[in-house]
Amino acid sequence: MSSAYELLAGIGVGLAGGLTSGLLGVSPGGGLVIFSVLLLGAEQHVAQGTSLVAQIPPTGLAGIRRYWQNGNRSPLQWIVWIGIGFLIGGVSGGYAAAAVSDRFLQWAYVVYLTALTAALVLRRDHKKGHDEKEQRELPWLPLLLVGTLAGFSSGFMGIGGGLAITVGLAAGLCVPQHQAQLVSLIFSVIPTTIPPAWIYWSNGLVVGWPAVIGILAGLWVGMDLGARMANRVSKSVLRRMMIGFVSLMAVYMTCKALS
Repeated sequence: MSSAYELLAGIGVGLAGGLTSGLLGVSPGGGLVIFSVLLLGAEQHVAQGTSLVAQIPPTGLAGIRRYWQNGNRSPLQWIVWIGIGFLIGGVSGGYAAAAVSDRFLQWAYVVYLTALTAALVLRRDHKKGHDEKEQRELPWLPLLLVGTLAGFSSGFMGIGGGLAITVGLAAGLCVPQHQAQLVSLIFSVIPTTIPPAWIYWSNGLVVGWPAVIGILAGLWVGMDLGARMANRVSKSVLRRMMIGFVSLMAVYMTCKALS
């Protein structure tokens, strides 16, 4: 594979991951893993390692600015407790991933995405009354648990953990959708993926530098565009879009695991 192709394919991967990240308020890892497999032909472990490495630079700043300009805020204590849990879970997940096969990771991905989809659907059906209630005070333990789950999913599946943060806050703790998405994007600029990324990097499970550079460029542009789009749609529409996106990822990974 030529360096020019790797660069262009990397830009495509980054744009796809950035758009979904900015629009749905998730870390770009889910899109990066899947599109690294599709466009770069990477194996599962390599796609996950690439995703984690690409999420170290603060590419989400443009997206955060768009959410901030629209009036969304995030209490500092949320970031602290989720961040502590994220670091604990991230290291554990990175070591766990190194010990299992590509096929096991693919099926774990499917189960994880299916569980998150169910949480979003149940919230939509049974928790509509909480959508407009903006909670500013949450207990530290649920926040720590959300961060630990997000960190473990990040290290184990290379997806950044933002999806778990958004779903955990929105569906589990009834935080308004846009606010939950802002919190998730904040973690895209905090280098919490360094510990699991180092584990993958030290095992040579990352694509070449031309592709990584392309991914970073695509992420920066894609996140800004996605966040602009997110601020123009309602909470209910965003939630439905997220359900569709996660469901499509689950279907794709199921087909990949069965092939």
